[in-house]
This record gives sequence, structure tokens and C-alpha cells, in this order.
Amino acid sequence: MTTLALDDQQLWEQAGVRLELDGETAVVTLCRPERRNAQSPAMWRGLAAIGRALPGTVRVVVLRAEGVSFSAGLDRAMFTPEGIPGEPNFIALAHADDKELDETIAFYQEAFTWWRRPDLVSIAAVQGHAVGAGFQLALACDLRVVAEDVQFAMKETSLGLVPDLTGTKPLTDLVGYARALEICATGRWVGAEEAVASGLANVAVPAAELEGTVRDLTAALLAAPRNAVNETKALLQGAADRSYEEQRTAERAAQARRLRDLAGIGD
Repeated sequence: MTTLALDDQQLWEQAGVRLELDGETAVVTLCRPERRNAQSPAMWRGLAAIGRALPGTVRVVVLRAEGVSFSAGLDRAMFTPEGIPGEPNFIALAHADDKELDETIAFYQEAFTWWRRPDLVSIAAVQGHAVGAGFQLALACDLRVVAEDVQFAMKETSLGLVPDLTGTKPLTDLVGYARALEICATGRWVGAEEAVASGLANVAVPAAELEGTVRDLTAALLAAPRNAVNETKALLQGAADRSYEEQRTAERAAQARRLRDLAGIGD
């Protein structure tokens, strides 16, 4: 398994995230187990940078975490007057003007947006607690494989905030408006059985089988031709916003591209 530039890797690891490349697969690991992979702006900068740095040969990205928890959410130091050295705390953010505050949150969101790129399939391997920002990071991925001990929770509302790291759209798409509202407004825990039953997770397995299950899923995804997977993903991603007739049209256009590509006469 190879890695990118050592300087970048060291900088990202200091922020609590590691990237490893193995052919067409990239593995992104949250590596602050002593803090239950609590997230900080530095970690978000690292995640966003990894998204930009991925080689074009990568087809599948696996997101995993070291330790007993996937991620305990936002580093609570952000809530304190002292904050995290070199980062604005919530008090400073609250006093920013509208433009600065909007740009800051948009910058944080960049760590969560690239996982659904049309040229990739992303898989979150989730064990233990995935809270708040941790829940939203798992939701940023296309697929979720969870350990039987998983506990999801969206605690932002309980803290007087809203989920703002891109999690509300995929959560609503996966479980529906009513259940998404109830999960967010109450901040309750969602375990593995409910996660699978509601569509939040693709499959739940014993913790000892999590890595192997993700490895098998990765191999299955890589077995199909890349362009066919990418076209199919784009069709499915856009289906909710299209009418039935619009989706039929999109299918025809995608299939025409595939047929011509297979015949060697594509663009």
C-alpha cells in the first residue's frame, strides 16, 4: 500500500486523519482514538485536502476510524472560551458578520461534500458512537456498513444548534422526513437494527467482521466497469429530482453513451 507525499501525510495525521492508497482503493482513517475521533476544523481541512489530492485512478474510498468509536462528534473545546488554539470558537463565530460566518461554515462543509462525487463510490465503516459531526460524516458517504454496536445520534439540536455539515439532505433521503425530524429534534440514539431497517445502513455485522465485509464490498464494486458504475450512480443520484419521464430520458442518454463507449466510438 502506497501513500501520498510524506509532508502532507504528516500534516493530515497531526489533524487526526490518514490516507492510504492501494491501487483503485483509497482508505481514509480517522486516527484520534484517544479522543474518540472528535472532529476539529484542522481535521476538516485535512479531509477536504484529501478529497482534492486523490489520484484519478481511485474508484472506491473507504472511510474508517480507529478505536471504539467512529467519531464522538465536534471537539467540545470549540464550545469553551479558550477554544482550540488557532481556531475560532463558537463565540467568535457568533460575532462574525453574515458573509464571514457563511463562508466559514461553507469551508467546514467542504470536508463532507466530495464523498459523493460521481467518479467515486464511498463506503463508511462505522463502529461504536457516530455522533453529530460523526453521524454527518458517515452520511456524507454513498454506503454505510456498520458494526452491531453502532450508535448514531444527531445531538446538534439538543445543544441549541442545527446539523450544518451536509447531513440533513442524505438523512431525509434515506429515512424520510418524519423520521429524520424525530431523530434530529430528539437527539436520540439509533442502533444497528433500526439503521438497517430504515435504510440508514446497508448492512450490520459483528464488529470483528466489519473490516472483512467492507473489503468484500469494495471488491464487488471494483468488479464492474468504472464508467458503467459512474453512469449508474449519476442516474440514481438525480432520480429524486426528476420526473418519471425525465428519468427515462436520462436513462436513454446514459445508455447511448455506454453503448458507444463499448463500441469504441464514444467521445
